Amino acid sequence: MSRTIYLLRHGQTKLNLERRMQGHCDSALTELGVAQARAMGATLRAELGSLDNWPVFASPLGRAMQTAELVCAELGLASRSIQPEPRLIEVGFGEWEQQQVQTLHTQYPHLSALPDWYFQAPGCEPYADVVQRLENWLADDTLPDQFIVVAHGLLGRILRGIYAQLSPAALWAQDMPQDAFFRLQNGSLTRIECLPLPVATV
Repeated sequence: MSRTIYLLRHGQTKLNLERRMQGHCDSALTELGVAQARAMGATLRAELGSLDNWPVFASPLGRAMQTAELVCAELGLASRSIQPEPRLIEVGFGEWEQQQVQTLHTQYPHLSALPDWYFQAPGCEPYADVVQRLENWLADDTLPDQFIVVAHGLLGRILRGIYAQLSPAALWAQDMPQDAFFRLQNGSLTRIECLPLPVATV
């Protein structure tokens, strides 16, 4: 794959803080989440140098769009330049949306032995369907040669696995950081840690 993609996850949300499943439901960024989004934007600006020909695609869910707007502000790009992409929406968790992870694992102890336990949720979007929409998106010949993506934790993990052709074990072993992002280039994944934001002076 010859494209260069910078893949970012949205910043921390209230539901993230409460360790609840989000999926297609939504939650605004926390104060930390706003700082994480700004740090991703500042780090990306330092990474790219010139912002010529770097379009921004984002999941249409509010937390991703809010993050994309903050990233664009750090990049000096207008928020109207963000292109919503429905194929980048987070996995739908069915009846488990907004449920606390610890409660689910207590109620269903077998989940701890399943790396892909998310897909046990009643009414969950099937894994094969998620893979299909991401493969279709990656194969879309209208995509530019280089671009920035703001999406989600589980969706991003699966996307990275597909892109780099990871084994199932390697795919599920990946983390889902909100203080780092990834460069997808030449079939490889490079993790980029966020630079600390400058401390404001009075």
